[in-house]
Amino acid sequence: MVEKMEVSSKKQPKDGSKKKWSGNGEKRKGESSPAGGERKHLDAQTVGYFRRVSDMLSEGFNEDEEKVLFVDNVLREMEGQAIMVAMGMTGSVALQKLLPFANVAQVGQVLSALGGEDGSGLRAVSCDRCGGHVMESALRQMSRWTDNSPSEQEEPATTDGGEDKEAEDCGILEEQVLSMCNVVRENILEFIRNTHGSHVMRTLVHVLAGCVAPARADSRPGRKDKNAAPPLTDFEAPVSFWMELKNLSACLMENINVCVTDSNACPVLQTMLVVCHRKRPKLLKQMTKGIMGYLSGISSAPGVSPLLVFFKDPTSSRLLETVIELSHKALLRDLYKSHLQTKLVDLALHPIANFPIQRLIAASANLKVFPKLFNEMVEGLEAIMAAGHMGVVVQLAKSCAEREETQGPMLQHLLQAFHCNEPASRHTSSLPLFLSLYAYELCYPTETAEGDPPPQRPLEAICYHGSCLVQSLAKFKDRSLLMNSLHSLSPAELLALGSHQLGSHAMQALVTTCSDKGKGKILRKIEGTYVQLACSRYGSRFLEAVWNSATVSQRQSIAQELVPSETQLRSDQFGRHIWPKFGLAHFGKRKAHWMEIQTGDSKKRKMFSDLLE
Repeated sequence: MVEKMEVSSKKQPKDGSKKKWSGNGEKRKGESSPAGGERKHLDAQTVGYFRRVSDMLSEGFNEDEEKVLFVDNVLREMEGQAIMVAMGMTGSVALQKLLPFANVAQVGQVLSALGGEDGSGLRAVSCDRCGGHVMESALRQMSRWTDNSPSEQEEPATTDGGEDKEAEDCGILEEQVLSMCNVVRENILEFIRNTHGSHVMRTLVHVLAGCVAPARADSRPGRKDKNAAPPLTDFEAPVSFWMELKNLSACLMENINVCVTDSNACPVLQTMLVVCHRKRPKLLKQMTKGIMGYLSGISSAPGVSPLLVFFKDPTSSRLLETVIELSHKALLRDLYKSHLQTKLVDLALHPIANFPIQRLIAASANLKVFPKLFNEMVEGLEAIMAAGHMGVVVQLAKSCAEREETQGPMLQHLLQAFHCNEPASRHTSSLPLFLSLYAYELCYPTETAEGDPPPQRPLEAICYHGSCLVQSLAKFKDRSLLMNSLHSLSPAELLALGSHQLGSHAMQALVTTCSDKGKGKILRKIEGTYVQLACSRYGSRFLEAVWNSATVSQRQSIAQELVPSETQLRSDQFGRHIWPKFGLAHFGKRKAHWMEIQTGDSKKRKMFSDLLE
C-alpha cells in the first residue's frame, strides 16, 4: 500500500507564475502568505497525491505496522510545505484524517512545521478556512498524550532510554501547545474576531482545561436536540496547562468589550465559562463577577440599568444566558434585586431578551428569590402568551414543579389566561386548550353570528409548546384539574390524543404519573382501542409506557384485548414490537408462566420506586 502512495519528484510552481493552484486543484486569486506576500499553493500533482492519501485513510489499515509506515511516508512528503498543505482544501482534509493515526510526537512535529521558525505560521494557519480545521484536529490529539506517558505501574523499558524517549515524545506536543498559547495571547484580538481563529481558540480552551469536544465534522444534523451542547470527554491535562488557562482567561477579560459585542469573540468567552464551570469553579466565579461588573458599570440613562441593553442585544444576550446558567446564587440574587426587579415582564415580551429571562427562571427555581420573581411574572402571563413567547411560560411551569407553593397560583393564572377560569364548568376544557394554546372563545363560542368563522378544534391543533406545558403541569402535586379534563374526553378523542406525535407525550405524562385507580379509569375508557394504539407510530410508544407503569391486573386486561389480533400485530411495523415486549405469546399459551413473570416485574418496579423516592 505504501509503495502505491509514493510519488516521484513534484513540480513546484515557478516564482512569478500567474497561475496558482488551490488545495482542490482549482485556480484561485492570490492571497496573503504568513510573511505578507502572495500565498503559494500546491501544484496539481501534489494535490492528487493528498487526494489519494485521503482515500487510503478512509479505507483504514489491516496492520499497525502498515499504518505506521504510511503515516511516516506521508509526513515526509509534507516536509517543507506543511503550511501549504494545511491551507489547501484537499491537503486539509487529508491532514485531518491523518493526525488521529499519528503518534503524539508526530502531531507535535506537524504543529512545529506549521508554526515555522518563529511560530508566526500558527496564526496564519489558524485563521484560514482550511488550516483552522487542521489546527483543531491537531490540538484535539492532546487528549492522547497520556497514552504515551510513562506510568509508575508499568515495567521498566527493555531498551535503554525507553521511558525518556516516551516522555520526550509527550513533551514535544505539550511544548507546541504552550507555544500556541503564546501566539494566541500575542494576537488575541485577531484570533477571537476571526471566524476560523475563534473556533481554534475554543478548541484550545477545551484542551487546556483537560476536556475535548467531538470534531465539528462529527456532529450529525439529524440528532434529536440540535441545540444541545456537545458532550465533553475529560482527560488528564499537563500541569503546565492550568496556568495557561488562567492566563488566557485573563486575556479575554482584558478584552471584555470585544467579547461582549463581537459575534465571533462571544462564543470563545462562553466556552471559557463552561470549561471553568466543569474544571475550575473558583476561576468561573471570578470571571462571572467581572463580566457582570463590566456590563453593569457602563454609563446609561439615569434610573435605567445598562444591563437591560445587553439583555436585548443578539450577541451579548447569549453571553448573559451562559452567565446566568452558571452563576452562584449570590450573583443571581443581586442581578434580580439591582437590575431586573419590575422589569421582568417587559424583558419577557422582548424577542431577544426573553431567552436570558428563561435561563433566569430556571436557575432561580430553588432560590429564595423565586417567589418574588414568580409573582412578578404571572401578572403578565397572558401578555407573554399573546406575544408568542411560550418558552417563558413553559419554563415558569417547570420551575413551579419544583416549588409546591407556586403550583396553585400558576394553574389559576393559566386558567385566567386561557379564559376558562369562570364558570367552573369550563375547567373540563382546560387540557385541550393548554395543548393547542387556544383561548376558550376560539373553541367554544357562546354565540355564533352568521358569517363568523367556525370554532377551532383544539385536539387537531396540538403544538409543541402546548405539549411541553402539559408535561410540566403533570409534575405538579395536585393534578386533579388536568385529570378531570382528561376523563371528560371521549374514547375517540383519547385515541386521537394517544396517537398524536406531540399529544402522546402529554397524555403519557398524565397517565403514568397518576394513581393506579386513576390509571385504571383511563384504561377502561380506552378499551377497544389498544390494537389501534399498538399499530400506531406514537400510540405504540404511549401504550408501552402505560404498560411499564400498570399493575398486573391492568396488564392482563390489555393483553386479553391484544392477543386475538395476533396476525394484525405481527404484520404491523409498530405492532410487531409490542408482541414480544408484552410477552403476548406466553399469555395465550402459558398464562400461569406469564402471570409469574409480570408479578416479578411488578415487585421489582415497586422496590426500585420506593428506593428512588
